[in-house]
Parts: sequence; C-alpha cells; structure tokens
Amino acid sequence: MTRRDNSWSIWKITAALYPFGVGAFAVNVFFASLIGTWLGGPVLSTTWSIIIGALIALPATYYFAAHIKNLMQQADGTRKK
Repeated sequence: MTRRDNSWSIWKITAALYPFGVGAFAVNVFFASLIGTWLGGPVLSTTWSIIIGALIALPATYYFAAHIKNLMQQADGTRKK
C-alpha cells in the first residue's frame, strides 16, 4: 500500500478555519467591550467587533493551522524533526 501525500497546506487549513476564527474573535471582542464599560469604555458596535475580530483572527488562525498541520504530519509519520 502506498502512502498518500498530505495535500493540505497551512494556508488551505487557515482558509478553511478563518470564518470560524473571525466569528469566535468577534464575539470575544464584543464581550470584552462590554466588560470594558465597567472601566468607562464604549460598547463596540457589531460592525467594529467583526472588523477587529477579522484582524485578530488571521494570525491566530494561521498559528492554529500550523499546529493542526503538525498534528496531521505526526499522525501520518511524516513529521520533520
């Protein structure tokens, strides 16, 4: 039996997970702004929460995708040391 090459690159994994990352970070940013009102800060609108969440999500999703790629390589036995 031949081993298939794992065709998922880190950028493909990032692209697949990015929408979920944006949603998660947008919710977290919005709730952080609600907690920030205790310190006198403004409540962010939904639009600003999504924009800030999208900016934060790109590097975070990339690093998470790199971790997933590492786990995939480890499971296949093709991980480089």
